[in-house]
Amino acid sequence: MIIRRVRFDHPDAVKLNDEVQDEYHQRYGDGGDATVLDAADFDPPRGVYLIAYDERDRPMATGGWRSQDRNEEGNEDGDAELKRMYVVAEMRGRGLARRMLAALEEDARAAGRVRMVLETGTKQPEAIALYTSSGYEPCAKFGYYRHHEESLCYAKRL
Repeated sequence: MIIRRVRFDHPDAVKLNDEVQDEYHQRYGDGGDATVLDAADFDPPRGVYLIAYDERDRPMATGGWRSQDRNEEGNEDGDAELKRMYVVAEMRGRGLARRMLAALEEDARAAGRVRMVLETGTKQPEAIALYTSSGYEPCAKFGYYRHHEESLCYAKRL
């Protein structure tokens, strides 16, 4: 696996984002994640967007983080918000998500962020298992879906 920094508007990032949005729609029936994201949200040093490629240069996994500080949506100073973690269906179960998560945590820590936070949902048991087994604990809800019953929020000190 080769991990590369890309912009959120890179063609491979757009392709994988479309796939994850389709998966969210299939699970929740709501058209996908409505959280507003901008490519600049992931520009270093205030964030990063990564894609993992295989030996034939095919995108297999993706994820990013963006800086958040205390705001009206429940974030705290020093937060790095994890976004768009995704592994293509045929590559799941091989540890790619765990490796991507570790790379994102390392990058956020190096950028001076003190806590990684994420929002997932009740219909994503694989994501919940990954995060809880990686040291994430439930935290106060934040972000766009903070008032939704199916929303779950987790945090980990970096």
